[in-house]
Amino acid sequence: MWASRPKVAVVGHVEWVQFARVPHVPRAGEVVHAREPFEEPAGGGAVAAVQLARLTGEATLLTALGDDELARRSIARLQELGVDAFSTRTTTATRRAATLVDGAGERTIITYGPRLEPRGEDGELPWAELAQMDAVYFTAGDLAALRAARAARVLVASPRAGEVLGHGVELDALVLSGEDEIERRQAERVEAQARLVVSTDGARGGVYREHAGGSGTWSAAQLPGAPVDAYGCGDSFAAGLTYGLGAGLELPAALALAARCGAMCLTGHGPYERQLRADEL
Repeated sequence: MWASRPKVAVVGHVEWVQFARVPHVPRAGEVVHAREPFEEPAGGGAVAAVQLARLTGEATLLTALGDDELARRSIARLQELGVDAFSTRTTTATRRAATLVDGAGERTIITYGPRLEPRGEDGELPWAELAQMDAVYFTAGDLAALRAARAARVLVASPRAGEVLGHGVELDALVLSGEDEIERRQAERVEAQARLVVSTDGARGGVYREHAGGSGTWSAAQLPGAPVDAYGCGDSFAAGLTYGLGAGLELPAALALAARCGAMCLTGHGPYERQLRADEL
């Protein structure tokens, strides 16, 4: 089934996230007690990079962080998780976030500060290496960064990359949450420049449309345990799809792999406790 282990990279954002469990998200004026707090570097770029590293044995991440202690902790932790992480240093502080996970496992996220995005003109980052990649997943960066990512054989992007998309850079796949209004709106703006649009729909699986005219659906993967925490499921799905397309899998197989990645992530605390690994393929 597995044609090869692809060389993979992520161009995207990282934020330092404090996680905690709550019985429910507080209503206006209410105080609730949070439990089991912990912190990790996360965000779409980081989560996808760790998932790819667990599938392939190694993955590269190009990102931007502040010149601060959280940046240093983020790089050290990502390297511990198997990611070859490269970051520019900006004068803006590393973005922080708080994530509350309720009794049903749903996550609510609050961010602090602007999202930091890598710039393709920045010589601190090894942009030329992207041309050697079988697949790159793009979540954040400027137009020069997107063009550098396009040098990979396969380019997958999230509509969360925002206004940088839609400027003539063709995508092999655009992957979004069909339940996210912001992502749906951004996808509608740029889907004509994507060969494939993949829209997830949680426990119902999802739908895909090909620019050439084909379309179809896939089913959600069976959960390998009880649902615990939804944070990172979508990013793990996108990473699995990136891996599958980069490995040369047929689309149904790539989508099935992506669904397994999302399902596995749902059964762990935070994004990294349970992600699909190479020995589980």
